[in-house]
Formats: sequence, structure tokens, C-alpha cells
Amino acid sequence: MAGEQPLISHIFTADPSAHVFEGKLYIYPSHDRDTGIPNNDNGDQYDMNDYHVFSLDDINGPVTDHGVVLKQEDVPWVSKQLWAPDAAAKNGKYYLYFPARDKEGVFRIGVAISDKPQGPFVPDPEPITGTYSIDPASFVDDDGQAYLYFGGIWGGQLQCWQSGAYDAKAYFPQEPSGNVPALLPRVAKLTDDMRSLSTDVLQLQIVDEKGELIKADDHDRRFFEAAWMHKYNGKYYFSYSTGDTHYLVYATSDSPLGPFTYQGRILEPVQGWTTHHSIVEFKGHWYLFHHDTCLSGQNHLRNVKVKEIFYDKDGKITITLPA
Repeated sequence: MAGEQPLISHIFTADPSAHVFEGKLYIYPSHDRDTGIPNNDNGDQYDMNDYHVFSLDDINGPVTDHGVVLKQEDVPWVSKQLWAPDAAAKNGKYYLYFPARDKEGVFRIGVAISDKPQGPFVPDPEPITGTYSIDPASFVDDDGQAYLYFGGIWGGQLQCWQSGAYDAKAYFPQEPSGNVPALLPRVAKLTDDMRSLSTDVLQLQIVDEKGELIKADDHDRRFFEAAWMHKYNGKYYFSYSTGDTHYLVYATSDSPLGPFTYQGRILEPVQGWTTHHSIVEFKGHWYLFHHDTCLSGQNHLRNVKVKEIFYDKDGKITITLPA
């Protein structure tokens, strides 16, 4: 297996969303570039402006770069920052969900459509009504119902939506603190055509072993960004990044709408500030795609990696093969 070597080294890639379509493994990452913008908590240095799609026939095989499949100037509502995307398949079409700042600087989520998993993708002219913040993760359940999960704190602006409407003044302080519930990721059902929301946006509850909401000061367990949903043995697994503590963690539920009970860590901190991932089954094995900065040593110039993961008899995720 590719192991801990970067999968892609000719360009910088991050936030890999991996899916199996038409028997191939496709990766939909963000595309880092070096613009010379200084690092800050607003994330201005992450000034990505297009998307590539990559595919593999085998986890140990060569990676094909299908080139630029969507770029900033293609999307009328976007001003800048095409951040972490995701993809889904339904009704014979492929959908690329992506966050970007609109003309007022507010993050929204858009969708682009293709007849092929490798694109190119044609964007809808407006963002999806009712969406905000960053890191969309699309999930199509076994019954065909699709969901969109999203949200990210600090530069992702989730803290600006605590009142239900965007409040730029709420940017600082960036999130609640103390023994109060942490900010929660968002979820809504998608319409059958995958291009709009069919329900109100809900807060996805993440609770501890006592059934209580994870607290704001519990930085090792609370949600920060990088939502991902997958299903294993009939159970829903919601995984995410804890952000400033740099863990990838997960919670489980019997429903895609939660509540989700915290279960543990998947990955310890990697080299670089951010951590963002996906989990997918391919040819009978389960894989964790993630990124670090081993190629550049700079937080905003990242590279995608992959490692195999496992489940023990209780469905717990482990990165070592259970005895």
C-alpha cells in the first residue's frame, strides 16, 4: 500500500474526500497554492482557486490526475477561497460540493454537476440556499436519501451563525468557552436532484458517554471542522477534526441525524496545523485518507496520504489490525 508516502507530489493537495465510483477510487481534494499571504487565524493563506480530481484503479497503483475540473472564475457567486470539497453520485450524475466566499466574504456551499466522476463539473449559478460555513460532506444512505453535513470554526465562520443569521461581529471571540456546549456541526437532507436542501439546517448533536453534549472547553473531543460520514455494519460513523488539538476523532449513531456518541480517536496530530480526512471501503479494505505537510513543511502547502484502518469486534476503529 502507499503507506505514509504522499500519494500526490506534483502539486499540493489537502482535505481528501475519497469515494468509490464505477469500480475506481476517486479523490476530491483541495488544491493548495503558494500566494505569499502570511499565516493568520482567518485562514487567508489558504487561497485555493481550483479543483483537481485524482483516481486509482488499485490502492498500490499509479494515481491519475484528471486535471482542473472546476475553477474559481467558473462560479459567478464566488469571490475567493475554494476550500475543502466533497462528491456524491446519484441518479447517474456526479455532484461536487464546495465551499467558497461569496461577494460579501461570507462562506457558502455550492454544487457542480458532471456526467462523469472525473468531471469536468458545471456549477450551479448560485450557492445552495440555506447553506453557510465550510467543509461540506455529502452522504447518500442505502435508501437513496442524501444528506449534507458542514461547518467549521474560526476561518470557517460557524461561530458567526449562532443566532441563526450571519453576524460578522461574532467572529471574535471565535467560539464559546467554558462549561457550555460546544458549537455543533450542521446537517440537512438534500432534495432528490441533490442541488438544494429539502429540510431546515439542523445542529448535529455529539454527546459523551453520559449522553451530555460535548463541552466547549473539551478541545480533545469537541467538533471544530472536517465533517465526514460513513456507514459500517448498519451503524453511522461521524468523524471530524478537533482543530486546535489536531486529532481526528469519531462518534457513532443509529441515525444519520444523530445524536452521535463520542467513541475515540482515529489519528493523532500530524505535521502541520490542519487535519482533514475521509474514510472509504475499497476492494474489501477500509482506508483513511488524510494530509500533512511533509513535502513543504508549510501549513498551507499540504499533501494527501492514505493508510489502512480496521474495526474490532465491537465496531471500534483502529489503525492496527485487531488480534
